[in-house]
Amino acid sequence: MSVNERIILAKRPQGMPDESDFAFEEQPLPVPQAGEVLVRTVYLSVDPYMRGRMSDAKSYAKPYEVGQVIAGGAVGQVMESTDPTYREGDFVTGSWGWQRFAAVSTGTLRKVNPDLAPVSTALGVLGMTGLTAYFGLLDIGQPQAGETVVVSGGAGAVGMIVGQIAKIKGARVVGIAGSDEKTTYLTEELGFDAAINYRTDDLKAALVEACPEGVDVYFDNVGGDVSDQVLRLINKNARIPICGQIALYNLEKPDTGPRIQSLLLTNTALMKGFLVGDYASRYNEGLHELAEWLRDGKIKHAENVIDGFDKTLEAFLGLFTGENLGKQLVKVSEEQK
Repeated sequence: MSVNERIILAKRPQGMPDESDFAFEEQPLPVPQAGEVLVRTVYLSVDPYMRGRMSDAKSYAKPYEVGQVIAGGAVGQVMESTDPTYREGDFVTGSWGWQRFAAVSTGTLRKVNPDLAPVSTALGVLGMTGLTAYFGLLDIGQPQAGETVVVSGGAGAVGMIVGQIAKIKGARVVGIAGSDEKTTYLTEELGFDAAINYRTDDLKAALVEACPEGVDVYFDNVGGDVSDQVLRLINKNARIPICGQIALYNLEKPDTGPRIQSLLLTNTALMKGFLVGDYASRYNEGLHELAEWLRDGKIKHAENVIDGFDKTLEAFLGLFTGENLGKQLVKVSEEQK
C-alpha cells in the first residue's frame, strides 16, 4: 500500500461535534527518517478528552490544529525501522493518532508484548486508561477498607477499573452509569456493591439508598448534575479525584451549578484534578500492579471494538451518547504474526 489515509480536524466544533467537523484525506505513505519507524496501525483509541482539544480554549493540553491529524493513542506494528532496537513486526504503542500509517520517533514509543495480553490492552487496562484509574484512585482517593467509593461513568473504560481497584482495597463500591445493561454488568460481572442508572432512577434517592453511610471517595468522570448530587453526600475528610467532565465537554455556554466550596470546607474534603502524565515516572509501577491483577483475575476489562478505519468518527461520536461499555477502540488492520 503506497497511500496513507488519515482524519484531520476540518473546523472547530460548536457544541456537539458532527462528521462535518472532520475530513478524511490521503497522503503518500510516510518514509521513516533516522531514529524513526514506519508503523501500521492495528488499533486506535477514541476518548472523551479529545473533544476538549478540538477547542482553541486554554486547557491542560495543546489544542489540535485545524488541518492536522487527530492525535491520540494507537497500537501498531513496525513495517520499517531505522532504529536497531525496533524490528519489523514489533508491536508498539504511541500517540500517532487517527491514521493508517505513521512515521514515528522511537523515543515516543513503548513496545507491547503480545504474549502477555492482547495488544489492544495497551490502550486500555494496561495503558493510559488503567494508569489513570490506578493513580487517580490510589494517590488522591486513597480508599480504605470499609469506606464507600462512588464512581461516575462507572461503565466507562476508566470507571470500571477504578471500581475494581477499590474493591481490591476493601472498599464498598457504587457505580453510576447510563443503562440497565451497564448497571447489571457492574454488579454481576465486576462485583460492584450497587449501581445506579442515572437516566431512569431517581438519582438523589438512589444515592441515599446506595450510600447509607455517606461517600468517602468520589471518583468524578462526568461532572454536571450527577456530580452535584454525589457531592451532597460526602463525608468528613472525603477525597474527590477529578478525572473528567464529559457532561460539560459539548456545552456552548459556561456551565452553572451549585457552589461547592462550603461542602468542601465543612467536610474538610479534598477535591483535586489530575493528569495521568503527572505520574510518568511511576508508569512501570502502575503497569506492573495492573498486569498482576489482570493475570490473577482480580480485575476484568471490557472493550467495545468497531471494525474499520472508516468507522472512527462513528466510534468517537458514540462516546457522548453513552454507546460504549468499557474502552472504545477502532480496529484498523489485522495483526500480523
